[in-house]
Amino acid sequence: MDFLQTLGIEATNQGVSTGVNWLNSQGSIIDSYSPVDGKKIGAIKTTDVNAYNQVIQISIEGGKTWKQWPAPKRGEIVRQVGEALRQYKEPLGKLVSYEMGKSLQEGYGEVQEMIDICDFAVGLSRQLYGLTMHSERSAHRMYEQWHPLGVVGIISAFNFPVAVWSWNAALAWVCGNTTIWKPSEKTPLCGIAIQKIVATVFKKNQVPEGVNCLIQGAREVGEWMSNDNRLPLISATGSTRMGKALSATVAGRLGKSILELGGNNAIIISQHADLDMSLIGAVFGAVGTAGQRCTTTRRLIIHESVYDNFTSKLIKAYAQLKIGNPLDANNHVGPLIDVDAVNMYLNAIEQCKQQGGTFLVEGGVINGAGFESGCYVKPCIAEVTNDLPIVQHETFAPILYVMKYSTLDEAIELQNGVPQGLSSSIMTLNMRESELFLSAIGSDCGIANVNIGTSGAEIGGAFGGEKETGGGRESGSDAWKAYMRRQTNTINWGNNLPLAQGIQFDF
Repeated sequence: MDFLQTLGIEATNQGVSTGVNWLNSQGSIIDSYSPVDGKKIGAIKTTDVNAYNQVIQISIEGGKTWKQWPAPKRGEIVRQVGEALRQYKEPLGKLVSYEMGKSLQEGYGEVQEMIDICDFAVGLSRQLYGLTMHSERSAHRMYEQWHPLGVVGIISAFNFPVAVWSWNAALAWVCGNTTIWKPSEKTPLCGIAIQKIVATVFKKNQVPEGVNCLIQGAREVGEWMSNDNRLPLISATGSTRMGKALSATVAGRLGKSILELGGNNAIIISQHADLDMSLIGAVFGAVGTAGQRCTTTRRLIIHESVYDNFTSKLIKAYAQLKIGNPLDANNHVGPLIDVDAVNMYLNAIEQCKQQGGTFLVEGGVINGAGFESGCYVKPCIAEVTNDLPIVQHETFAPILYVMKYSTLDEAIELQNGVPQGLSSSIMTLNMRESELFLSAIGSDCGIANVNIGTSGAEIGGAFGGEKETGGGRESGSDAWKAYMRRQTNTINWGNNLPLAQGIQFDF
């Protein structure tokens, strides 16, 4: 395919890079198969222990120079990375769609997220503000400043194979850190493509080797990172199970972690909602990326007075969904990432039925011409109660659960009544309802929206959630502070040395 050639993707690719240079790792081979058609796209060489340690050392050495570059100069490099991504938006978007399986529009959208965070980080490079404070001692000045942490480890998931890396890397770079990225072993070629694009920019600007590093592999490589004292910060996206294990390991060595884990997101459909607008948000939220977003809409909590009307609209909308090759822009829903994901989807449907759920739109695997990969499934809708075990669990697939409520207090209790706390929404034209939902006694999620869906966060706001979602924040607002260490400074410019708190120490 032309886009593979444009991005420099070959049949076999080295998977370990310290920036411009690629290392000869002796790791195993990972084959990348597209869920779109089941065909092999290419293969990469994973990271062995020796190559891993080389990468760490080169990244540490490169960081000694990089952190001395003025922050606006680092921002200029990030600006050029954003320009390069603009140049490669079309082929890179196609690779994301083909290797991961999301629709082509979503593939392009993911690259646009990378461009947007680069633009944000350029401005941020001139706004790494500290504070000044008044000292209790005369002739003293107090202030705080922020310094880079060092080497930042980034572990990303298959569902956003490039965007989430950029949220971390762009901020980490302007803050003066170097980065080591382990992309998902299910989407390794996206990592290769990004590394090559960034390397071109870095080489032109003589950026030190080691500022942008790439390693590849499965769980073992992630465990090397989480156990490594040389990585003061690990930013990891994945399952709650993975996050709990990584968090314990990193905390055990007193390291820092940013965790973006599971979501079990709900939209409350009020009796005061614009139902047509609500329908768009609910359907895209539920079936976008074939339900493989951490912000996917998993639950609809619908007021009893509009329940029948809205579910009728929902069923009709699902009947109009086009499922197929995501590179065809006319299709709404592409495949799941692999057959294992399909089996989890089927298992969740069976559990739902056994636990008493009733399906308003039946699910199942789609077979036949154009669906040979075995990864295409039907988005489905089940009528449930919130306390079913399967409803409390996040299934990474297009299964939407619907339930009724009578009062807003009940709806908020249902919305909050799951272990996860990432994204939430209410559809209402009633100001009192929207303000209650956004108040301290409303949604307990890190993201709470009114009259938009649960997915599609913009980079200007900090992204992340509470409870089993991990509590991390990435992207916008002041998320940059997680990539830096705070230092408080006191300067005595007087002629004597008074002690704080009025302590006398004479001799």
